[in-house]
Order: sequence, then C-alpha cells, then structure tokens
Amino acid sequence: MPDNTTGRRHMDLLRFATAGSVDDGKSTLIGRLLYDSKAIFEDQLDAVERTSEAKGHGYVDLSLLTDGLRSEREQGITIDVAYRYFATPNRKFIIADTPGHVQYTRNMVTGASTADLGLILVDARHGLTEQSRRHAVLLSLLRVPHFVLAINKMDLVDYSEDVYRTILEEFTTFATKLDVPDLEIIPISALQGDNVVDRSVNMDWYKGPTLMHHLEHVHVASDRDYRDVRFPVQYVIRPKSDQHHDYRGYGGTVAGGVLKPGDEIVVLPSGMTTTIEAIDLFGQELDAAYPPMSVTVRLKDDVDVSRGDMIARIHNAPVPKQDIDAMICWMSTTPLQPRQKLAIKHTTRSARALVKDIQYRLDVNTLHRDPDATTLGLNEIGRIHLRTTTPLLADVYAQNRTTGSFILIDEATGITVGAGMINN
Repeated sequence: MPDNTTGRRHMDLLRFATAGSVDDGKSTLIGRLLYDSKAIFEDQLDAVERTSEAKGHGYVDLSLLTDGLRSEREQGITIDVAYRYFATPNRKFIIADTPGHVQYTRNMVTGASTADLGLILVDARHGLTEQSRRHAVLLSLLRVPHFVLAINKMDLVDYSEDVYRTILEEFTTFATKLDVPDLEIIPISALQGDNVVDRSVNMDWYKGPTLMHHLEHVHVASDRDYRDVRFPVQYVIRPKSDQHHDYRGYGGTVAGGVLKPGDEIVVLPSGMTTTIEAIDLFGQELDAAYPPMSVTVRLKDDVDVSRGDMIARIHNAPVPKQDIDAMICWMSTTPLQPRQKLAIKHTTRSARALVKDIQYRLDVNTLHRDPDATTLGLNEIGRIHLRTTTPLLADVYAQNRTTGSFILIDEATGITVGAGMINN
C-alpha cells in the first residue's frame, strides 16, 4: 500500500518465526541470513570470527550472532525468543528465533503469535521429528498463514534429491491434517549457504526459490483483515499547549479494516455514533489507515471515548461477549484449574475472568483430545470456557488474530500465565 505521508512506496514488513528441534540449525540459519544479506556490523563479524577461531571450529560459527544469552551458549540451545531485524531492498524483516526444546513451548507460542510466516527447520539426516510435528501444529493453531519447511544440512547427506523427496512427501502428508494454507519446502545448507540467499550449484535438481527469494516475495498483505474495522483505543491524546488546547485525539493501532476521514463509525461499548474527522500520524493527516499502523483518530463529535473502547463500523461491529470459548497455552508452573479467577487483557481492555471449565487437553504431537483432563500444566494446550466480568469486544481468532486473542494474568503476582485464542 502507498505511504500517504510522503507519496513514496511503503516498504513491506514480514514477521517470521523460526521453529524446529534442538540442533536443527535455526541460529546458524538466521546468522547466515544476516551475514549474506550484509545486515551485521564489521565489529560483530570480527568478534564472531575470533570466537570461532578460539574454539577451533575451522569455520565462522554464524550461530554466535543469535545465541545471545550466556545460558544459551553454555547449553548449546535457544531458550528465550530472540528478535532480529534486517532489511533488503525489497522488504524489512523481523525474525523471532524461538526455542526448539519442548520445555520452552510457551516461548515459542509467544514468538510465533504475531508472525506472518513460520519457518520450520528439519535436519536432513533425521527427517521429521516429534518436535517438528509439534511446532507445525502450534503454528497451525496460531493461524500463521504461511509455512516454509527448510530441510537443513543437505551438505551432510551429499545433497541427495531422494532425501529431500522423502521428507517432502512425509511432511506434505502430515500437513493435510492441519490448517496450512500456504506451504513451501526448500532444501538448504545454512552452514555452507546453499539455497539460503544464493542458489545452490550442488542441488541443480531443485528448481524452486531460494529461502531469501521466497521471504522477499511471499504475499502477506491479503492475510490481514481489511474488511472489519477494528480500532482499540489505547490512549486519549489532549495536548496541554495553548496551540493545541482544543485538540482531542484517540491513539491506537489499527487491528482491522481501513479507516478513512468521513467514515461513519460507532464507539463501543457505549454505542455512540459519529464520523471520523481526521487521521494523524507524526503531525500529518493521512488519507487512510490500515493494519498494523499506529495512528491518532480525531472524531467530528465530542463523544465520550476512553482507553479500552473500540471504534468500528456501524453495521459491522463486534458483538460484546462475556462467555468466551478459547484454546489456551498455559505458561505457569502452577496448573490451571476450573473455578480459578484471573485477570484478562484483550486488546486495550482489562477485566477479570473465571475459568468455568476445561473441555479437553490437546496432545500437540498426536492431535488427540483428552476430555478427562481436569487441569492444564506448564506448556500444555487445551480448550476452556471463561466468564468475564466485563464484556469483551472480541472476534474469532480465525477472523482477526489481534481482536481474537488475549492473555491471562495472575492477579497476585502480575505475571502472564496464559495466552488464548477465541473460538466463538
């Protein structure tokens, strides 16, 4: 879409999350993407080269660019979500390097929740593992619209086309059980650079795109909801200067639809209707605002609007609901139990919630549902019913990942203990 403030082409942004089993090479792959796209500083590269030489690797260990935590380097695994930013002439990228180990499933869910694309790595020598399937299921549950299966370490299987075909057929069959709208399977060697940024001369039998080419050109604009206008109000802006004494705007991030001056809107939950007078961004008025832009909306009439309210179209507004049916990933060592009371945060609105019941626990390895489950433990996923004290202006997660999601918070500690996706 055009950049309305300057008239220049607005550079697209792709958020993608990496996933895979321990030692499948996620950190090395991200290091290779940063290295081959010239997105690292010389002093960073010098430090990595010195460390690699001191360890006697005989090659530049690109994983050192991303395994930033001391505990990660000591254990040789990724623990927390590491975010990396880089850009090419065609697109800007935000990478969420998520943990591969089963005990850090909650971190993986956090990193992938906002991703446009999920990048699953498998080791060509081992093929699909339990963790590979687990992460594919999680990405599917999170409604990540684009999948890439990167078959890594092809150099260790002599760049075998037969190995590639076997893993391709196995994953394609498995993906039919999931909701995978777009899938690309690419054979690569993160260590040697084959098919990462540059096309591999060792795999001339592969005719598909390189990983970087696919990341640069995968179409993500249509994945967002441009039909249903959703603007959760985050902040009421009233400057105190004499110059702007009568200015009143409402700041927030567009969660859905396209907002334009002159549009008739309704403010929820009050139900008051008015018209958008202007949309501001950095002191300039815009012709339109769309996801995921952060803007200030000014209204024609002086209606009562505060944080937690939502601006929507008059004839296409979310129905306030207090009974919530949702899938949830539990993130606390203290199990979730029926009748438990928690704080809930949905977009910019906060309330309290009661866990009415646990419908089932989902085994993300087999997709088996256990209806006899009475609790959800750390990193477990299940379907629950909630009752909130205040109606939420929510959509189904499949329709809008922003207005269809929420977090649960322990009121005593203020710690986030669950992340949910609304089903109804």
